[in-house]
Amino acid sequence: MPAAGRPVVAGAAGASAAGAAAEVAAAGAGSPPARSAVERPRERWEFAAIGTVWRIDTAAPLDAATRAAVTALIDAFDRDWSRFRPDSLVTRLAAGGTADAPTADAVAMLDLFAAASAATDGAVNPLIGDALARRGYDAGYGFIDRGAQPAPAAWRDLLRWDDGILSLAAPGTIDVGALGKGRLVDLVLAEVRRRVVGAVTVDASGDIAVVGATERIALEHPYDPTRAIGVWEVRDAALCASATGRRAWPGADGAGLHHVLDARTGEPVRTIAATWALAADAMTADAVATTLFFEGGPRFAAERGAQWVRMTTDGRVEWSPGSTAELFP
Repeated sequence: MPAAGRPVVAGAAGASAAGAAAEVAAAGAGSPPARSAVERPRERWEFAAIGTVWRIDTAAPLDAATRAAVTALIDAFDRDWSRFRPDSLVTRLAAGGTADAPTADAVAMLDLFAAASAATDGAVNPLIGDALARRGYDAGYGFIDRGAQPAPAAWRDLLRWDDGILSLAAPGTIDVGALGKGRLVDLVLAEVRRRVVGAVTVDASGDIAVVGATERIALEHPYDPTRAIGVWEVRDAALCASATGRRAWPGADGAGLHHVLDARTGEPVRTIAATWALAADAMTADAVATTLFFEGGPRFAAERGAQWVRMTTDGRVEWSPGSTAELFP
C-alpha cells in the first residue's frame, strides 16, 4: 500500500502522553503532523527498500545478523512479487504458465484477494497489473496513459495457487499492491521479534505494525501533508493507509490519474481520497484500506474486525462504528 495519506509515527523516544497529545493537536491546526509518542522503543534502524523508506524501532539495537536477515527477507519477497523487476516470479509468469511459488505468501495473499474481490464485486483484482501499466504505471515508470483496460473479471479461473505452484492460464500480470506491503511488514515484524526481546514497531512509510508499545500516529491530510485530520493510538495492532494524491500523473485526456484503479473498468477511483485501517495484522489492514475505496469495503472491514477512517474527495470524513481514532473538527 503506498504511503500517500499515510499515518505518521510519532518521533522522539520517551515523549510523554501529554506532550504527544499537545503536538498532535497542533498538527490538526495546520502545523506539520506530530512526531511524538506515548510509549515506544528507543532504538531505530532506518533504511530504503522496495522504493520506500522503512523504519524499525526496537527496545535494543539490532545486530548485523538481524539487519542482514531483514534485508534478505525483503529482497526475497520483492524478487517473488514485484512486477517492476525483470527477474521476479511475477514477471516470469506474465506470459502464462506455472512456477514454484512461496506457498505461505501465495496462499495468505491470494486467499485474502479472493475475499476482497468478492466484497467489492470485482473492483479489487490481483491481475490489475496490465491495467496499471496501460495507464502509465509500468515497470519503467513511464506514466504515459494509453487508455483504460479492465482486469480479467474471471481472474480466479485464470490464476491458481495450490501445492506450492502458482499458475496463470493466460497472459497477465499479478500486482499485489492492494495488500502486499502489509504482508511484508508482518513478515519483517515476525523476523525481528524472533531475534530480539521487547517492543517493536515496523513502519514501511504508511504501513505500520506495533507490538509491545503504544504509538500515537497522526493521519496525514491527503490534500495537505503539513496537516493531520486526526490521530490514532495503536498498540499490538497494525495501521495502514492509502490515498490517491501521492502517486499521480496526467492522463491522456488531461484528467489526473493515480494508482487506485477500479479493476472492472481500468478507471481511477474518483470518490474517495484517502483511507486508513486498523487491524490485528498489517496485511489485513492494508487490504481493508484498499477495499474502502469501493462499495463493500466497510462490510469487508467489519467481517475482519477492523476499524477504519476514510475521506471523500469533497472533504467529508467517514469512520467505522466504534472507531477509536481521534478525529479533529
